[in-house]
Amino acid sequence: MKLRRRELLALTGMAWMPIASLAAAQSFAAKPLSLVVPYAPGGPTDAMARTLAMALKPVLDQTVIVENRAGAGANIGAEFVARAEPDGYTMLFGTSAPLAINPYLYPKLNYDPFKSFAPVIQIGYLPNVLVIHPSIPAHDMQELIAYAKAHPGKLSFASSGNGASSHLAGALFNMRAGTDIQHIPYKGTGPALNDLLGGQVSMSFTDVLTALPHIQAGKLRVLGVTSLERSVALPDVPTLSEQGLKDFDASVFFGIVVPAATPRSTIDQLNAAFARVLADPDVKGRLEKQGLQAPPQYTPDQLAAYMRSEAAKWREVIQVSGAKLD
Repeated sequence: MKLRRRELLALTGMAWMPIASLAAAQSFAAKPLSLVVPYAPGGPTDAMARTLAMALKPVLDQTVIVENRAGAGANIGAEFVARAEPDGYTMLFGTSAPLAINPYLYPKLNYDPFKSFAPVIQIGYLPNVLVIHPSIPAHDMQELIAYAKAHPGKLSFASSGNGASSHLAGALFNMRAGTDIQHIPYKGTGPALNDLLGGQVSMSFTDVLTALPHIQAGKLRVLGVTSLERSVALPDVPTLSEQGLKDFDASVFFGIVVPAATPRSTIDQLNAAFARVLADPDVKGRLEKQGLQAPPQYTPDQLAAYMRSEAAKWREVIQVSGAKLD
């Protein structure tokens, strides 16, 4: 007589254990896992990956090594994972760039975000904020838009470089607000922020943790958060969507993907492990201190749908704005 799954679990004494926990309890015994970060050590993506890697070790009963493979706008690390064995041992800690934006910025890629990878889980997103120099006579987004339209060519926004999230956020703002604020690219966030603080440029879209000390010191004025939800670091600051730019979202998202042919059972196993780690209060607190906010769900299907919606949005922004790399 064949027994149904529930009866089998009951006979083995595991009926109380959720299926996700059973998946997470499976073992990666052969060798350490590799979590590939497509950026150099020391940045926010690297810090988040290391927080997760340490927490995953007791859950998977195996060491997780953070492997930095930087270069070509995150494409080197992404291509490395796309070509890896589809056995779950090699994962990409991806961001908006390789998982949604780069196909429309680079004329040729050796991977496809939707054909080369299988989504595992969205780790979260990092809100950006719209900040202006205090000399600009605007105290909310609508005042800024009105001022920009009344003084065409006067305002400029700084970015960390052509094709960067701070550039595309400004391009999206121009599209949605009907403004023509000039883009000034820099070689990195530091130089862009220095010129904004000095008043050489009018405004910028930068991550909340970078901007926060300058906002608190009164050196920059924050006009809005660029994600759909308010930032936990600036809970009193409304989003741009709240102020009239409906569904405006220019945050950077982070997700785990594996090579496309990875078995679904392995994907579910990794998903359960990451979900368990992300629910841990200590890990949650550390990631929040790094500026990360949680996604609405932690399923592979949620990440897959989000990647496609982000890709469609940024494809339009890049096509309309004519954004190009240096």
